[in-house]
Amino acid sequence: MSQFDPQRPGHQPQWGQPGYQAPPQPQKKHTARNVFIGLGGLLVALIVVGAALGGSDGDKKSDTAKDTPAVSASKPAEKADAKPAAKPKAKPAEKKKAEVVTFKVWGTAPAGALGPIDITYGSDSDNIKGSGVPMTTTLKVSKDAMYYNVTAQLQGKGDIHCSVSVGGKTKTAHAQGGYNICSAQLSGGFLGGWE
Repeated sequence: MSQFDPQRPGHQPQWGQPGYQAPPQPQKKHTARNVFIGLGGLLVALIVVGAALGGSDGDKKSDTAKDTPAVSASKPAEKADAKPAAKPKAKPAEKKKAEVVTFKVWGTAPAGALGPIDITYGSDSDNIKGSGVPMTTTLKVSKDAMYYNVTAQLQGKGDIHCSVSVGGKTKTAHAQGGYNICSAQLSGGFLGGWE
C-alpha cells in the first residue's frame, strides 16, 4: 500500500491514511413531506377558487335578507283591497327537438343493365332501401345506434355523391363509373357525439 504524498498531483489519500476525508452523505429528499405540503397547497387553492366563484352560504343569506323588506309592527296594516304582487309567469317548457340523422344521395345515375341505382341507408341494426337520385331522407336518432351509414351503387355508369349527417357532423363520399359504390358513415364516439 502506498503512502499519501501531498506533493504528487492527483494523488488522493486512502481510508485510514492521514488527510483522508469521508465523502459527503446524500441528503434526505423528504418525499412524503413534500407530497403532503403539495396536497395541502392544492386544497387551499381549491377552497379559495370555490369561494371566489360561488361565494359562501353566509353571503347568500345576507343577500336574501337585503332583498326582503322587514315587516315592522309599528307600520299600519295594508289596505284590504290592495292587490298582491303579480307572480312572474312560468315559461312553458321548451320541447327538446328529437335529434335526427339525414341521408343524402345526389348526382347522375342512369339505370344500367341491372336496373336503377341501388341505395341503402340506416344504422348498425336497421337497413332501409332508398330510391332515386336525388334522395334526401331522415330518421330519428336511436341512443343504441353505434353508427349510421348510406351506400349507393352505380349500375354501369354515372357520377354520384352521398352524405350522412348527425348533430352537426357530416361525412361525405363519391363514386364514378362502373359498378362503384358511394359509402358514407358516422360512428358514435366513446364520449358521446358522432365521428
